[in-house]
Amino acid sequence: MSSPDLATFPLTPERFADFEQLMGPKGGYGGCWCMLWRLGKGAYDELRGEGTRAAMEELVRTGPPPGVLAYDGETPVGWVSVAPREVFVRLRTSRVLKPVDARPVWSVSCLYIARSHRRKGVSAALLAGAIELGRELGAECLEGYPVAPEKSSYPVSYAWTGFRENFLRAGFKEVARGSPTRPIMRYDLAD
Repeated sequence: MSSPDLATFPLTPERFADFEQLMGPKGGYGGCWCMLWRLGKGAYDELRGEGTRAAMEELVRTGPPPGVLAYDGETPVGWVSVAPREVFVRLRTSRVLKPVDARPVWSVSCLYIARSHRRKGVSAALLAGAIELGRELGAECLEGYPVAPEKSSYPVSYAWTGFRENFLRAGFKEVARGSPTRPIMRYDLAD
């Protein structure tokens, strides 16, 4: 799965150092290490930082891959988390992102792109990689929760779930909207 200069690979133990490099010393957005949605608030607050890094490393070690890394050559430049919806504890209590129906879905819960590579097509590569990983792991449907900002000056750093337009370009379709700026998008892998 690649575009001219980008390639994607599932996050496996051999690639964890690349994930650490991408997330940097702060661990992505404020030490989350992409564990925010996977933990309840109390557990997340207690572990945030080194604890969330260790928790992600354990997920990677025990498998299956919890997501996909994007590379520009040898440099990791992006990450997308993808797993069955039920592993994302915070989705269970979300009023805005509540289940659309009883269909089993896998969630594309967040994207992280290196500042140097934002607005360069990394989201497209990551979403294609998430589709491929979901298919390989037996998912029938992927679901994403991007933002659909009302103004074009929306800060990219707050769009860690991605932008609606990128999901549309990747073939996702909007199936629900719990708030004016938070659509629920789906990609049917069963087709």
